[in-house]
Amino acid sequence: MARLAAELTMERETRVRLGSVPQRLIDTALSELSWKISADEFLLHATGEHYFYYRRGEGITVERGPGADLSEESLWLNGSVYAAIASLNGLLPIHASAVAVNGLVYAFTGSAGAGKSTLIAGLGNEGIPMFCDDTLVLDLSDPERILCLPGHKRLKLAPDSLEMIGAVRGEKVSLDVDKYYSASAAGNVQTALPIAELIFLEVASEPSIVPMAGIERYTRMQDEHYTSQLFASAQRFDRAGYFSHLARLANALRMSRFARPLDKCLFVEGVKLIADYVSAQRIPDET
Repeated sequence: MARLAAELTMERETRVRLGSVPQRLIDTALSELSWKISADEFLLHATGEHYFYYRRGEGITVERGPGADLSEESLWLNGSVYAAIASLNGLLPIHASAVAVNGLVYAFTGSAGAGKSTLIAGLGNEGIPMFCDDTLVLDLSDPERILCLPGHKRLKLAPDSLEMIGAVRGEKVSLDVDKYYSASAAGNVQTALPIAELIFLEVASEPSIVPMAGIERYTRMQDEHYTSQLFASAQRFDRAGYFSHLARLANALRMSRFARPLDKCLFVEGVKLIADYVSAQRIPDET
């Protein structure tokens, strides 16, 4: 299968090299843990003198100065930097982890700690492969068929999640983050696929899946996560333009709420419910 132009763009633009970077953008020096974005550039100041600079057409330059925490470098590259590059190239990053089944992508979103990665690992035990973790990039060039680009394939799981799922523990994510890399027991999918549904994770006493309709679809798209902020900044949206973008996206995506208890004893019950739900769907016949 021929790869999408968007896939080739992300592969080309995410090449990394070491070197010196400008430590200010738009005439503003950056404090630690802050970023700036312009029409075709992105600059991130991590901890210490650790900088990440992207210029469209030139890839990523990383500067490792004194105090740089190298254990966190892949987190920055696969998080904020990845989302910024997507945004500057007209692609939409969303804060979600996803699985692929029957030629469709199901993306799960929620606040930090909502259990996105744990759910993906649990679905792997049900034979449903992973599509990406934490950041999902959408190609909106065809509003009638929104495509997902295959993303990062390494789950980041806390020790209790690893134990509950029976996942293999890899190396520690970073010195300061008590999570470990792991992999889905069902493997992963490397092919761009259409999105079937965006599913919002919630907590309830009993597991349930409820379709979303009306104004709730729009209000749920008003995410304050950095991925949304990067996209809005890169696209130079004014207030009206941003709301218009959210409305179009809300109308184009099917959405639902997946509520489940956080009780570990009921975790498998919730996983089986959502596994049956996504497995029952089929890609539409385009003929």
